[in-house]
Amino acid sequence: MSTNAHIPFRKMNGLGNDFIIVDGRSEPRGFTPEQVHAWSHRETGIGCDQFIVMEASDVADLRMRIYNAEGYEVESCGNATRCVADILFAETGTEAATIDTKGGFLVCRRADAGQVTVDMGVPKFDWRDIPLAEEFHDTRGIELQIGPIDAPILHTPSVVNVGNPHAIFWVSDLDVTDLSKTGPLLENHPMFPQRANISLARVISPDHVEVKVWERGVGLTKACGTAACAVAVSAARTKRTGRVVTITLPGGDLLIEWDDRGHILMTGPVTYDFEGELPQLEDANL
Repeated sequence: MSTNAHIPFRKMNGLGNDFIIVDGRSEPRGFTPEQVHAWSHRETGIGCDQFIVMEASDVADLRMRIYNAEGYEVESCGNATRCVADILFAETGTEAATIDTKGGFLVCRRADAGQVTVDMGVPKFDWRDIPLAEEFHDTRGIELQIGPIDAPILHTPSVVNVGNPHAIFWVSDLDVTDLSKTGPLLENHPMFPQRANISLARVISPDHVEVKVWERGVGLTKACGTAACAVAVSAARTKRTGRVVTITLPGGDLLIEWDDRGHILMTGPVTYDFEGELPQLEDANL
């Protein structure tokens, strides 16, 4: 495992969903959950939603390892994929790149206006693939609710795996509940053995949905690419929208297309914030 001395990083974001990105392709980088959590902390560290390590790959242009702010590895992050793809585009001068992740193999390409499109692959709807703790034949809406049994505040979420597990509650008002309080309860609900990302979604029109997200291991976030994908395919699957939809998150808009092959195409912006070196961590346990 490498030391944490003089390791350069890039700080980037996609719609405010922000990342510390470390290049471990030529020199492998190994970090403990405690280290990642310390650097990700917004008050005492650099601050980010996810900590990203780029690694060499035999099957893609690179391998991307994704850690949440708690310090634990997760499967997928759509906004981070766009950022890493843009780094590759700048390095190689190409218009396309492949990225291998724990959640699957992703193909990325340049889009108009400096944006990046990521093929997020095919969503999984079977209860075992999400996964759920109980069997449900129809995951367009499962039996789960928050609030009084005769007048629940949230109920009947759509569930899907788009590289990581998501539950989407359809609401007419995104402020119907304080997601900072209900989010952690739902993320850790026994229904979700691997925990889940929780979204509140309000359909504005057949091609526009507004979303708030409680991200697993992160909390409330300005944007979540996989949540946008999860909402879009679930909205189309439940006939709330068509298969091309703008998802408006607190940080801005993503365009999601669920194409005829069943693949999810996510298009959105990339922003470079600053560069630096990871600060030294004094605690010997880190």
